[in-house]
Amino acid sequence: MVRFELIHQDKRSGARVGILHTSRGDVHTPAFLPVGTQGTVKTLTAEELRQIGCEIILSNAYHLALRPGVEVIRKAGGLHRFMHWDGPILTDSGGYQIFSLASLRKVEEEGVYFRSHFDGQMHFFTPEGVIQMQEECLKSDIMMPLDECTSYPCHHSVAQSSVERTLRWLRRSIKVRKGESALFAIIQGSVYEDLRKKCIDWMVELDVDGFALGGLSVGEDKSTTYEIVSYCCGELPHDKVRYLMGVGRPEDLVETVTRGVDLFDCSMPTREGRTGKAFTSSGAKVMRNAPYREDFESIDKECNCYTCRNYTRAYIRHLFNCGEILGPRLNSLHNLYFFISLMKRMREAILEDRFLDFKKAFMRKYLADSNIESKSQEEV
Repeated sequence: MVRFELIHQDKRSGARVGILHTSRGDVHTPAFLPVGTQGTVKTLTAEELRQIGCEIILSNAYHLALRPGVEVIRKAGGLHRFMHWDGPILTDSGGYQIFSLASLRKVEEEGVYFRSHFDGQMHFFTPEGVIQMQEECLKSDIMMPLDECTSYPCHHSVAQSSVERTLRWLRRSIKVRKGESALFAIIQGSVYEDLRKKCIDWMVELDVDGFALGGLSVGEDKSTTYEIVSYCCGELPHDKVRYLMGVGRPEDLVETVTRGVDLFDCSMPTREGRTGKAFTSSGAKVMRNAPYREDFESIDKECNCYTCRNYTRAYIRHLFNCGEILGPRLNSLHNLYFFISLMKRMREAILEDRFLDFKKAFMRKYLADSNIESKSQEEV
């Protein structure tokens, strides 16, 4: 099972440090989960993930159900053995992926019919089936239940219907779980505080191991995202872990840690890493750009990752422009190291009650230099 231990909260903000204890190892929070949607964090091995300090990863039941099929993974002995990862795995139910396929799905009270975006084959997911898939076949450490995610903007009545169905599906999920895997509840309600409050009040009474904030970063402006995160964290119990789903820009991580979030996931470090964008202490930089042609410095002078210790910007640019696969690998490795190191630095600042000073210094340098980089890109 999974147990959350709150270690310390910053004296001047909601930022907090904790430990998520699991049978496969501890996760120090706030933590970033690299995304291994299809059973792999793209281009990287399990050993490389461990070397950069990764303690937990995320995978996706929806994608794995389509390819290779959960029965294949069950026969392999579970997802950990199948993908050669011995640490904790959180699996998303695929609710967001299903509900993003508006033209390919049909929602009923019993569950969701949808056509695979891969081969067009029809599938039917129920709350019970999703839990059984994660617990018995994937053997997830942390499971996410099937929920109904709304688009943005949406009418209050639509968001209310989503909250009520999500709660009914959660109750059905709890009834069939065996207790071998932890289960988080997903809080819906769009941008309506009264609905978020209602959802939280209902869910804290249920037998769940943590809380996830869903339905955010789907089109609303950042200030609204931050407001909803602040509101929800203020209503959630202190002794349960809080997970903000799908939010992952460095500035967003810092802002929402300030508000009390413990866990994050996002495919951005590897997705954008594969196209040439590198995240650094002085902002995001596009390694394909002409200014790096004869730049023999490391991607980030303050970074101690394998890429920055051994390769230059000029070489990384060369790899991308020649279509060499080593470029995306080295850049993805650097990006994940940057994200995981950022979480470590935030934990240290929280423990020393200097988090707001850290935040101010980070934002000043990261955002200012990012803006300079953006201008130079426009000129190239």
